[in-house]
Amino acid sequence: MFTVEIRIDGEYREKIAFAESVKIRSVLDEKIKEDNQIIAYKIDNKYVNNETDINTDTILECSTRTSTAGDAIYKNTSIFILCKAFNSIFNNEKKLVIEHSIGDGVYAEVIDYSFSEKEINLLIKEMQNIIDNGTPIIKVDKTPSEAREIFLQNDREDVIKHITHNSITLIKCGDFYDYLIGQTADNTNYIQSFEIIYHSPGLILRFPDKLSHRMNGEFILSRKLFATHQEHDKWLSILGAHNVNSINEAVKNYKITDLIQIEEALHEKKIMDIAKHITRKDDTKLVLIAGPSSSGKTSFAKRLSIHLMVNGIKPHILGMDDYFLPRCQTPKKENGDFDFENIHSLDLELLNDHLQQLLNGKELELPKYNFIKGIREINHKRLQLKDNEILLMEGIHGLNDMLSSSVPFNQKLRIYVSALNNLNIDSHNRIPTTDSRKIRRLIRDNKYRGHTGEQTLEMWDAVREGEDKNIFPYQENADFMFNSILTYELGVLKKYIKPILFTITEYSPYYTEAKRLLKIVEHIYNIQDDLVPSNSILREFIGGSIFKY
Repeated sequence: MFTVEIRIDGEYREKIAFAESVKIRSVLDEKIKEDNQIIAYKIDNKYVNNETDINTDTILECSTRTSTAGDAIYKNTSIFILCKAFNSIFNNEKKLVIEHSIGDGVYAEVIDYSFSEKEINLLIKEMQNIIDNGTPIIKVDKTPSEAREIFLQNDREDVIKHITHNSITLIKCGDFYDYLIGQTADNTNYIQSFEIIYHSPGLILRFPDKLSHRMNGEFILSRKLFATHQEHDKWLSILGAHNVNSINEAVKNYKITDLIQIEEALHEKKIMDIAKHITRKDDTKLVLIAGPSSSGKTSFAKRLSIHLMVNGIKPHILGMDDYFLPRCQTPKKENGDFDFENIHSLDLELLNDHLQQLLNGKELELPKYNFIKGIREINHKRLQLKDNEILLMEGIHGLNDMLSSSVPFNQKLRIYVSALNNLNIDSHNRIPTTDSRKIRRLIRDNKYRGHTGEQTLEMWDAVREGEDKNIFPYQENADFMFNSILTYELGVLKKYIKPILFTITEYSPYYTEAKRLLKIVEHIYNIQDDLVPSNSILREFIGGSIFKY
């Protein structure tokens, strides 16, 4: 006699006793599986498939489609099925590259090739056939020589280059093999809905909303964001780097210094171009800088300030945080916690009054917020703008028109800063933007705020929820977008992130996430810190910056 304790998304559901060995698929009632949209199972913090036998006291953790982990698994599985469908149609004649997220989907293309609408329709039909067939997706361990043979036959040299271990775990579905970093479901029939949109030269694979399980209406392309991704793709061509193997080759061949200098120069040129635009546009008096967590907004603002001063413009930084409402007036979330990321946690009336006065040439005393007491205090700091001076404001609400409603559009310029990652591990394994920012934040929180890796990962979902509400819906309002990613950065951050992730034990609910992040950085060679310029955005996270924060 043994018991199986069932937990769904971390919450206890029930405990069932069994007299003999039982498979996971037989443990859960079909109604529970259907109602909760369960997509994956874990035992001892390790993913298992539903054919796994249980014959001892066990805690069975189930992830649903609505959880962060379950949502990622749904997307990974959908991408895997797309790759399998593509392989069935094109065999080895063409190579599909999974590029980057865009809206509620992911963009993919074949380099130097444009899909036809007929081919897109064939892909949709083949994906649906694979899903309807309900084919198992299984993990198989192969020796390096076996894996090389498989991927040589499929013209996947991009995978072969990082087969270095005694064995490598591949994903198999029918006769199709792939190598994936992320977790997938154990059967293709878990994917209930998807959509493919033809966007020349490639395609966009859309995912349903994780709560409603339905597509969120007609797809609306974020054109400015997509253009920024495409701009970075051109940068990668200049660098000669489209995946981590290119960076590793540069390290191995002692060419990484040149690559770093070129990429940092591309950053500098972009910032210089924005500063030139501000300088030429005589009526700009307010520059608003916004972006998600760990995008390097502060370093960007400081570098932009330098270029503005070179052009004869003196910037004054106006602290958005100093306009918080008293704590007693701060909005609250449904769970009762203060919602500091809500735009209504700011005194918008006072802020807009001050902006109007400053832009009209009046002198005023700036507020200062005491975060310990939760009140505004007397600052004794006064400010008056002269003809060659402008205001800079950095914060999450910079692109929301409510923040600066009193300022005419011709007098303000809005800049969106984010770490938009186009660097792939290989053709089918991209490094998501959110992972790049998460790694940056883990290091910064540990180095400067004394947070453990577990504490940062525990807060991450709330951080992302705030971004989804307060930043991403407004990103197309930006006049300029600045991609703060550095393709070489994970080589530098690797030595910092590994010790942090290794502290997260198998008993932590964030263990599998820590293992996944470790798996990403293990593909990248180390790069020493002294190659990173002192004004690099990367210095905001590893230290040694010429700027004061």
